[in-house]
Parts: sequence; C-alpha cells; structure tokens
Amino acid sequence: MSNPIRILIAKPGLDGHDRGAKVIAQAFRNAGMEVIYTGLRQTPEQIVQAAIQEDVDIIALSCLSGAHNYLFPRVMELLRAEGIDDITVLGGGVIPEDDIPFLKESGIAEIFTPGTPIKTMLEFIEKNVRR
Repeated sequence: MSNPIRILIAKPGLDGHDRGAKVIAQAFRNAGMEVIYTGLRQTPEQIVQAAIQEDVDIIALSCLSGAHNYLFPRVMELLRAEGIDDITVLGGGVIPEDDIPFLKESGIAEIFTPGTPIKTMLEFIEKNVRR
C-alpha cells in the first residue's frame, strides 16, 4: 500500500473567501489524499514553510483577490530558493484566461478555474504528482 498524496491547500494574500478551497479540500480528502489547509491570509513565505514542514507532494493555491500574478510566482520563487523542485504547484480561483500562460511560465503546473470538475483535478494530480 502506497502513502497517500499529501496536498497543502493555501489561500495567499488578503483574499478572505475560502468556501471553494474548503469544498476542494473535502473532495480531495474524500479521494484519499491527506489534506493540510493553511487557512486564510497566508503569505507566500508561510505557505512555503508549511509545505516544507508538512512534506507535501502538492501545493494548491487559491486566489480570488486578483493578486495571483504576484502571489503564485512568488511561491515558485521561494520554492526554488529553498532548492525544492519536487512539489507540484497548482493554482485556482477567479483567474482570467489571459493570465494563465504567465502563471504556467512561472512554474505553476496547472490552473483550475471555477466550474472545473473535481474529477478533472484529481486526474491531473494523479498524472502529475512528483513523488
């Protein structure tokens, strides 16, 4: 029996809406993953430190505030500074299609926007987790 995928769900920045993140957390838990939810208003530094301490396979960032073009790349920058290249980073939230190429270029593996089926997210994670 293999160890379950460990996923950190984080709400970076001043975004105060976490209903979607909690729904995703429950869905991932129901799918057999170990879920760590950091809560609201986390800095990129706090998120990276939590990911290191919890030894996660995935960081899932959720942003509804519009600050994704700063916050998501900042998490990637901090991971690289720590020499970490084995954590898959996902993004989600209200993110304009035009911003997705930039976020992927910064190292975000995939962006899931509102309405993405949970099954699609789970399939992507199963295929792309770096363990």
